[in-house]
Amino acid sequence: MQFDRSELSDERLIELYTELVRPRMIEEKMLILLRQGRISKWFSGIGQEAIAIGATMALDSDEYIMPLHRNLGVFTARKMPFDKLFMQWQGRKEGFSKGRERSFHFGANEYHICGMISHLGPQLAIADGIALAHKLRKENKVAVAFSGDGGTSEGDFHEALNVAAVWGLPVIFIIENNGYGLSTPVNEQFVCKQLADRAIGYGMKGLTIDGNNILEVYKTISDARAYCINEQKPILIECMTFRMRGHEEASGVKYVPKELFEEWAKKDPVANFENFLIERAVLNQFLIKDIRDKIQKEIEEGLAIGFAAAPVKPDTEEEVRDVYSPHPIQNSKFKIQNSRGASEKKFIQAISDGLRQSMERYENLVLMGQDIAEYGGAFKVTEGFVQQFGKERVRNTPLCESAIVGAALGLSIKGFKSMMEMQFADFVTVGFNQIINNLAKIHYRWGQNADVVIRMPTGGGVGAGPFHSQSNEAWFVHTPGLKVVYPSTPEDAKGLLIAAIEDPNPVMFFEHKALYRGISGFVPDEYYSIEIGKARQVQEGEDISIITYGAGVHWATEYAAKHPDVSFDILDLRSLLPLDYNAIKSSVKRTGKALMLHEDTLTGGIGGELAAWISENCFEFLDAPIVRCASLDTPVPFAIELEQNFLAKNRLHESVQKLLNY
Repeated sequence: MQFDRSELSDERLIELYTELVRPRMIEEKMLILLRQGRISKWFSGIGQEAIAIGATMALDSDEYIMPLHRNLGVFTARKMPFDKLFMQWQGRKEGFSKGRERSFHFGANEYHICGMISHLGPQLAIADGIALAHKLRKENKVAVAFSGDGGTSEGDFHEALNVAAVWGLPVIFIIENNGYGLSTPVNEQFVCKQLADRAIGYGMKGLTIDGNNILEVYKTISDARAYCINEQKPILIECMTFRMRGHEEASGVKYVPKELFEEWAKKDPVANFENFLIERAVLNQFLIKDIRDKIQKEIEEGLAIGFAAAPVKPDTEEEVRDVYSPHPIQNSKFKIQNSRGASEKKFIQAISDGLRQSMERYENLVLMGQDIAEYGGAFKVTEGFVQQFGKERVRNTPLCESAIVGAALGLSIKGFKSMMEMQFADFVTVGFNQIINNLAKIHYRWGQNADVVIRMPTGGGVGAGPFHSQSNEAWFVHTPGLKVVYPSTPEDAKGLLIAAIEDPNPVMFFEHKALYRGISGFVPDEYYSIEIGKARQVQEGEDISIITYGAGVHWATEYAAKHPDVSFDILDLRSLLPLDYNAIKSSVKRTGKALMLHEDTLTGGIGGELAAWISENCFEFLDAPIVRCASLDTPVPFAIELEQNFLAKNRLHESVQKLLNY
């Protein structure tokens, strides 16, 4: 192993050595504790320390890093207190995630580290968002994201690299190629000669380096940082290395040929660098002992504090509260009187107005989506926006939904707001992991909010077939940490969209396509918001409660108008997560008969959850069984005749009669 100290001072070399030894000594202690049964699990990075340390030390301390399991050196080099790290690993309240996360699945903004999730690939796109924030603010900063060799097979890896290249983002993507994805060797993962060769396909610079040579890593990342800042481009760096332990300790290493351990033991990053520094008289045995003694003292003191920490005492109120970032209610909605201060607008115009006024109010709001710039989006919601706000804030995206959701989260980490438009709600499936496992969980996991709105053009009735007509809101209602909003009127569409953008939590904002140009109403001209989580009483009645949302509101009011002999109580939920249970209960009390109406399919639809809640909490008010009226349990068909038969509206009369005749 050839070391090139270049212009590095003795002090800097000793600092690099100290930081390199620290994670090795911690790991050696953890393995002893694991064998003693005093800790439960460990992912070892022994043999790979030079990558994490070299990369972290080459960055400014306020530049974000997205590490993985074997990057203990990132955390220690960022000076995270060992006692708090150990309490994190032990699941103690005093750790970084209040006992809610394991090992390295956490982040800490004060140390500029963004925690991983087990799916490995999504953190790469977060780096895109952080780098985009730097670019928008004209800051000379980079973001760094780690991937293993196995993780490069993930779609998220390719999407993140493509977005970074297309947008010219200062991101350093680091691949730790240690030869195995758990037990699967790299020759079963890819067939290119080197993973860095993939960079050229994205128009990026790619390098392969010795990941066990800390000076090579340090210099390469330092040079890469300067390149990314000066050129405003990403770079891909493949670090060749080897893990001397299993994927995690329980998996063992029987699948690895013995000769590989013998070969890579000679390339040990700590031993080789130590010998180099001794040969250059930078280190001697007395200084080495002093460094190691200080680290050992730090470890033992941290373990004493960590083992003394009491197990977590569950606090249900705190657990529920921490799912969402606090958001004081700022309801600025006002009543429309004689249409003064209001204009008649179509549903889609109201959405556009709310989005435009939010862009004017929040200079840190960035819009992203396919074709939303010059073209104005598939439905023309953002037509004219790029002329008013510019392409930096109104951004066309590649067909990389997962990466764009991840980038939105990265923007949030840097204090931006973002709105992403899914061209159709159906396409959200390719960004599902980022939404469910990153956006929704991140505040609960380590206190980082996701200030992201995802607009979801949804619903059928327009003859668009199985992949452009689905009602998939129930997927997200089941996910703590998200908010789900579904307006039915132009006034609500504008006010709720503004509220969603004001809210620091992730909001899935559903917009029924059939309502876009199908309904109109008076909408306040000025900026206003409507509180998320509050239902709207459409009309009061005595015979049957219809609890609904979206297009269902219009089906219900049309049906009620045609049947004046029945007194309908119609409740527009507007928000599906959180739900307005008080309004639901009040409606059921007025009538004693409840009809759940929604366009989504019957099985697993939100109507089932509402029926269960009413049965459990309003049973004494009921005069009949709860009835659900929903669409068929089939995909959405294309032919208009089949689609009309599919929709819940086709069964509304039957459902009403069932309740009336009970």
